[in-house]
Amino acid sequence: MILVLDGGSTDDTVAKVEALMDRFSGPEFPTLQLMKNPERTVPHARNLALEHLPKSVKFLVEMIGHAEVQSDHLAKRLDSWDRCASMTTLPLGGVGVRVVASEREDGPVSRWIESVLASKFGQSGGQFSPFSQTEPTDVPAFVMHERSALEAVSGWDASFVTSQDSELSMRLLKSGYALYRTPEPTIAMHKRATLGQWWRMGHRYGFWRTKVLMRHPRRAKWQEFLPWFGLLATLGLFLNGVEFWWALPSAYGGLLMVLASRNAFAHRSFSSLFGVPLCFVMLHTSFSIGLLDGLFRKGRLPRDRG
Repeated sequence: MILVLDGGSTDDTVAKVEALMDRFSGPEFPTLQLMKNPERTVPHARNLALEHLPKSVKFLVEMIGHAEVQSDHLAKRLDSWDRCASMTTLPLGGVGVRVVASEREDGPVSRWIESVLASKFGQSGGQFSPFSQTEPTDVPAFVMHERSALEAVSGWDASFVTSQDSELSMRLLKSGYALYRTPEPTIAMHKRATLGQWWRMGHRYGFWRTKVLMRHPRRAKWQEFLPWFGLLATLGLFLNGVEFWWALPSAYGGLLMVLASRNAFAHRSFSSLFGVPLCFVMLHTSFSIGLLDGLFRKGRLPRDRG
């Protein structure tokens, strides 16, 4: 079964799905069903799916519009599930996969963004981080969930417009379920292609990261707060007249240039010497502002995901 949840799209999604339903109907094809999601958000769509799927459905696999998979993706998912289930004595709640860059060429900005996300300085063990072995995790990406596990924790929290996967994973772990991730199969995902989208993405993730940490404070990682620590330490040194107050920002800039040089050499892209440091600074700044913003404002549907 393929269940499409439409949140009021204006790009002919409904017409295209209905055409596919007419073209590929019959016992030799998967059941394709279209439903409306009046609340528009991702968690609302997922909970609708969980509520309306037949009882015979055991697993739910997330897919989104800007991602691509191979034709044997679901078969590999089931194999990965069996492998992960054999590695744990806990009930298995979900298995994520490795997210790789799309082969579609979106221009230099996309390449800069991919380079940042592939670096541990761009994200520390996050959903987009590269890994090479099947292992337990608390941040699985594009998770295949077991339905009974989702129902046991009441599904997704619809108050989280973004980061609902992270919040759900914490509840599953607290409820005694194991979560794993596996390098095969992979999902090729189209990331943001403009600097404006990149800034909004960083702010959104920081904002909702604060909401997750307010609910699950043990999820916090000290690396997430390094930009704020660095800024406050630099201001403290400057205001106290310390001669070498510029040492921390200089070290930060030097590190970014080393990372940019390595990337430019590896990909033969001289634009990376400028673009990669810029994207690092934008990510660290927007995410840090989002962390602070999340303390004071309620969330709303973001402009770039409406």
